[in-house]
Amino acid sequence: MSAERSVDGQRELLEGSHAIARAMIAAGCRFFAGYPMTPFTEILEHMAAKLPEVGGVCMNAESELEAVGMAWGAAATGTPAATGSTGQGLSLMLESISEAAYAQIPLVVINMARAQGDYWQATRGPGHGDSRMPVLAPMDVPEAAELAQYAFYLAQRWRNPVLLFGDYYLEHTSQSVSIEKLDFGPLPADDWSLDGSTGGSGSARLVSPLGTNKQKDDREYDLSEHYTECARRSEEMLAGIEPKAESGYLDDADLVVISFGTPGKYVRAAVTKMRADGARVGYIRPITLLPFPTELIASAADRVKAFAVYENNQGQMIDDVRLAVLGRAPVRFIGGLSLDGSGFGIAPDLDTAILRGRIQGVLDEL
Repeated sequence: MSAERSVDGQRELLEGSHAIARAMIAAGCRFFAGYPMTPFTEILEHMAAKLPEVGGVCMNAESELEAVGMAWGAAATGTPAATGSTGQGLSLMLESISEAAYAQIPLVVINMARAQGDYWQATRGPGHGDSRMPVLAPMDVPEAAELAQYAFYLAQRWRNPVLLFGDYYLEHTSQSVSIEKLDFGPLPADDWSLDGSTGGSGSARLVSPLGTNKQKDDREYDLSEHYTECARRSEEMLAGIEPKAESGYLDDADLVVISFGTPGKYVRAAVTKMRADGARVGYIRPITLLPFPTELIASAADRVKAFAVYENNQGQMIDDVRLAVLGRAPVRFIGGLSLDGSGFGIAPDLDTAILRGRIQGVLDEL
């Protein structure tokens, strides 16, 4: 992921929800729909305040089902569009997101999750069939502002839904950030959207999860052709997106700790302090969860003694780590569900002292 910045932006202190909204608008988003659900609500509020200023539209829908349908329709006209919720609300959207993938709709989806229990939901779907959805997982506000724009680029580049996976911390933390339009490269020409120009022409465009071939008297409709083409496009998309990850201290590490999102920043801090004390430990923080940075982890497996995985859930990303390692080194889980009373994912375990203790426990066993 590389981008050119159009202007020298002035840095501002912005809450994550505000920065993500501003970044989406900078990327060209002109339609947004959602239903309030903490910790997603503030993004919806900021989009409602900011989109009209640039001629855009924000809809506070009756439910998540209506929200994704509205965004689906707007995106089909070629309007850069987005929707979102938290994991519970996204569960209601998954059928439509899967159909959007089959219809080749460029839609950005936001998940401001409660803890990290939505990893499987994000990476194993989006729902039915073989549809796939690239997933980006920022660790903080500046990275979220960049990845929000990157999500729009990927959605338009591959004509596919793309998910930005955040959490309560990302939504409510304020950091210094510069919001400016980023250029990730050229995009394909829009020769598919329903802009009304081909209506009544005899060759009107069709956007449908059932494909673009129309039933004709001399040709039988074959849905297998469409699904086969969707599979080919999905494989091409995942092969064409470079997996992204941040890593450190891998050259001489006996133990590599893997974590994503907000916890990845805490793990990095804990590992950095342990290195200062002489511990042979490194870290990998996946930024793209799909495609997963399999090759980076696999290359580390050739020289380390073990991996440790921290997630704020019961263990989900650990499956992808094990698939990357393929038994060449043990993979230990040092995470676990850690919540406050609200269940929003404010984790008592996100403390460098606690994380250091768990990491040291694995090192002591090596």
